[in-house]
Formats: sequence, structure tokens, C-alpha cells
Amino acid sequence: MSEYDLHSFILACDYRVDDVERMWAWLRKHRESLAAIGAHHVVLYTSIWEPHRVLVTIGIRQAKSVREVLRSPALFEWFDISGADDIPPIFGGEVVEKVDLYPPSPAEHVGRVVVGVMSSVKDVSALMVKVHDGLDRFKRGGVRKIWVYRALDDGQEVMILQEIEDEAAARQWIDHPDTAAEWMSNAGLGPYPTQFVGRFAHLMSVDED
Repeated sequence: MSEYDLHSFILACDYRVDDVERMWAWLRKHRESLAAIGAHHVVLYTSIWEPHRVLVTIGIRQAKSVREVLRSPALFEWFDISGADDIPPIFGGEVVEKVDLYPPSPAEHVGRVVVGVMSSVKDVSALMVKVHDGLDRFKRGGVRKIWVYRALDDGQEVMILQEIEDEAAARQWIDHPDTAAEWMSNAGLGPYPTQFVGRFAHLMSVDED
């Protein structure tokens, strides 16, 4: 996770691709199209346990741009070039809170793992109270960052990105999450994908040449 992951509005998609580098090259080639709909950064994570699985997040400047992206014909082309049989669920949301449990370090990404979860919770505000009450336990579990996004079209649907110290800690956290991390128990149920476990792979600043 990088500083660019904390956007006011975000689009995120967890899916499988035929060729990660080919898909990333296509995104870079369509930078102008991304800029036209208000995107400013694109971040790509690749799974460490499941080949060809990726999590892509796109920072969006304003809420109406999120809806424009979801209606864009380029979206269909994106998934076509990725080799996806169907358009996977796309999360469009806004930031609730960024909780950083440690100060930034020079080796920000080395060895660390990102766990992404799309889930449904009973009450986002109540959830954040639980999270803050359990921060010491989160730190003992190897969690370094917790970034929470709420879906624009569903106040109970969330996407949560967690940066965890290393792969062993991530596996332990997934198998035995803290009770305050209620989002972990709903991952993989209904329309939601299972937990995404990966590492940072690519970052593109849409505004840069």
C-alpha cells in the first residue's frame, strides 16, 4: 500500500487476468482515457497465493466520475484485454478512514503483504469504534495499516485494505482474525470474493507523462 492508495473516491476490482504485464501495458496506453474520467492514480497488486489474480485500485477525483467509469465502454475493453470471461464485481466507494499503526519507513513495501476484503458490515461507524478499541491487538497480529472504504451505493458494503508485516502474519491473521475485524468473516460469502492476499506490483500516476 502506498500513499496513493488513500483516495477520497476509489474504484477497485479483484479478478483474474491472462497476462498481468499485458494488462498493465494496456492501462498505461489508455492513460488519457483514465484522466478524462477523473482518475489520478492506478495501483496494481498481484496475488502471492493465486496465480493471475490481481487487485486494481483507481483513485477518482469525484463521486460522479466513479459512475462515469462504470458506464464507460473502455471498461468492457479493459476486461476483454485481461482475458476475463465476465465483468467481475467492481467496488466504487469513498474513504471512511485511514488508520496507520506505524510511522512511514524508507522500506515501506519490502516483504509486506496487502490483504484486501470486500464485505458487508452491520454498521460502519460502530465498526470503526471497535477497530480503534482493538488497535493494540491488531499491532500484535502484524497489522500495520487499515484503510476503510464505504460503497457509494450501499452504506453497509465496505472494502478494507490491510497492510500486514509479512506472509506468515497474513496467514495467521486470515485464519484467526481479531473479533474487531468483523469484515474478515464475510469475505467470500454471496457476491464477495475471498480475501485477496498480495503484494504491490505497479503504480501509475495518470497525470504524469
